[in-house]
Amino acid sequence: MKFILSAISLLATSIMLIAQTKSIEVKDAQTKETLTGVYAIDQNNKEDYRITENKILKLEIGKTYRVSHIGYSSQVLKIKSSTPEVVFLEAQNTELAEVLVTGKIFQDPVMNITTPDLTERVSQPKNVADLFRDINGFGLIKRGNYAIDPSFRASQYEQLNIQYDGGTKVMNACPNRMDPITTHVMPEDIAKIEVVRGPYTMRYGATFGGLINMVSKRPELGKYGFSGSASTGYETNGNSMVNMVRLQYAEEKFDVVGMYGYRDFGNYEDGAGREIPSSFRSIDYSLRLGYNFASLERLQLHWRQSYGRDVLHASLPMDSDYDDSSMLSLDYFKKNPGKTLQKIQAKAYYSYVDHLMSNSRRSNFSTVEALSPVEATTAGGRFELEWKLDEFWTLFTGTDALLISRDGTRNRLIKLNMMGMSINPPIELTDKIWQESFINDYGFFAESRYRLNTSTVLSAGIRYDVVNSDIQDPASDFQDYYPGLGNRTEHNFSGTLSLKKLLDADNQLEFAFGRGVRSANMIERFINHFQVGQDPFEYIGNPNLDAEVNNQFEVAYTGKKTMDGPVDRLDWGASVYFSQFENYIVAIIDPTKTRKFMPNQEPLNPKVFRNLDDAYKTGFEANLGVNFFNNFQFDAEAAYVYARNEDLNESLPLTPPLRSKLSLQYNKNKFWIATDLRVVSQQDELATSFGENQATPGYELVDFRLGYELLPDLNLGGAVLNAFDQQYYDHLNFAFRNQANASLSGMERLTDPGQNFTVFVKYEF
Repeated sequence: MKFILSAISLLATSIMLIAQTKSIEVKDAQTKETLTGVYAIDQNNKEDYRITENKILKLEIGKTYRVSHIGYSSQVLKIKSSTPEVVFLEAQNTELAEVLVTGKIFQDPVMNITTPDLTERVSQPKNVADLFRDINGFGLIKRGNYAIDPSFRASQYEQLNIQYDGGTKVMNACPNRMDPITTHVMPEDIAKIEVVRGPYTMRYGATFGGLINMVSKRPELGKYGFSGSASTGYETNGNSMVNMVRLQYAEEKFDVVGMYGYRDFGNYEDGAGREIPSSFRSIDYSLRLGYNFASLERLQLHWRQSYGRDVLHASLPMDSDYDDSSMLSLDYFKKNPGKTLQKIQAKAYYSYVDHLMSNSRRSNFSTVEALSPVEATTAGGRFELEWKLDEFWTLFTGTDALLISRDGTRNRLIKLNMMGMSINPPIELTDKIWQESFINDYGFFAESRYRLNTSTVLSAGIRYDVVNSDIQDPASDFQDYYPGLGNRTEHNFSGTLSLKKLLDADNQLEFAFGRGVRSANMIERFINHFQVGQDPFEYIGNPNLDAEVNNQFEVAYTGKKTMDGPVDRLDWGASVYFSQFENYIVAIIDPTKTRKFMPNQEPLNPKVFRNLDDAYKTGFEANLGVNFFNNFQFDAEAAYVYARNEDLNESLPLTPPLRSKLSLQYNKNKFWIATDLRVVSQQDELATSFGENQATPGYELVDFRLGYELLPDLNLGGAVLNAFDQQYYDHLNFAFRNQANASLSGMERLTDPGQNFTVFVKYEF
């Protein structure tokens, strides 16, 4: 009986001990300020996590927790009755707020996706296309092997808010987009890409179809002294070579990073063995200087230059003799300047693009010489304050600016008349391309994040943009089209509301609505009888266009499950969205106007940009990941978008078909190998008014990639791309243009590379 009573007493004591909790307050070790939003994760059961409420963590005695907070070093605590009631966390060295996605559920923007480290597991020389190829929902608009634009959910160009490092921008100078923003940076310098899938944040400029942030590789925290890396890569298809060197020196107060890259790409062969004019050379370098005034305050200067030479564009009427760009950005960051004011962030940048295109390598050069020097200047910045209004209420307020100006001409020397007879002396003509235009956007925003409870966050934001534009040197015929030309000011209002619900530690549900507003870009406003589309039509701008509006709704679900047995882990996710557009901008044939250049050539009537009354799009993305047998991983993903122009009863232009990808990977110790199967469906939903007159066939591609760590810090990679030498082209590819010398017909689209063997070597020190 005594034994039974003792056992009951011991059991009761154990139960009481298990039920006991310890109240822990977490503070900044330097400022002694109480931290909110602290996570405590049970180290024996990762599904058991705690989040501070009323500035106190309630942790169970006898358990071990990892206590962490964004921007601070984490600390592992074994909770005892004697554990101190106050725990101090050390702030990490300050890094600039170039990253939007931090990996913290309640700090990240809603509806975001991010790539893994793009500098890891490289198996072939990276081109611009490789930055976006493996992100679900993306397609590539190709005019060659250099002028490549990303497309996301049938949004492209200025419909996507594309930037570097949380705000820096550089805009193309060429009206045919020979030099999109993605060509002005070394692909090897991009560590990851973050995407907000719609107009769901107001903090980083006017956003219509989505926000894309390309994050540069930054100095690693605590890695002091001298370090760096060197890499080289080679491709057989095109005899292409890439070389890169990165050097870094860092101290606690100061760091400097320099990069140099050289790329030499030749003409590639498509799956039919035809040589596609696509060669180019480029030299890039960058220098980043950072100074830490304190652990929570930093100033950084970043300088980049890129030089493109002899760039061939198979799907454009001319080639780039040179494409030079310069970018300078200055960033400042200070954390915890006051009790309520949590952060100060400031950025200013300037970029300049000097671009020259000509037809000297084209067959029509004997008839007419064309030389087009153009330039673009982009300047701007942003200033943001982060306020902690309450324990679970954060407010962001700020302003930003984007100032774009362009100018340039096309100089023509006509040597033969319409009958093919020589003109002596040749006729000299000058055509105004940009007509010395500018668009300035000044934005003001406020965005709030409120945590309703330990599992639910409500976010809301508003934005006001003042957009000022003008054309300062209009051509006479353009002035005749629009007699009231002059300075114009627009007032745009955007907003968003979203709810993020953590169902449990492994499942998350998101609801979002966003109203994104985009004023017309410079091509849509001011281009004058130039071929800037996928078709041979001349295009005329419209300075009176109303701003596009995207009213987008989206629901997303993500989950994961850790398992015992052959299958180690499952990851899954899906999102469904619908966008109702207002004033969607498209170019429509205008029978009241006639062609200006080569007036007897078809098509005789140009296209003029106008607003649609009724357009929409809807679609989904889905993914599934399976980790099994410890070393294997299988991933499947699919994306589909359906877009409709109800005014003309057709699809919206540049709408990609259903895309899916299956990937199988094996990774053990120093070796990894992977194979990818990409399946793209036929696209028969066409925008005939845009020049999409024939359905594009589907295709399947198989790639093999592998890598091996030969020595510590020495990695080898190899790949076989388009392993079965498939001849194919994508629906988003432009058609061949002015390629009589290469025996390529303008009736067919640009075909992509055939079979390609690659090798890549990287050494870090």
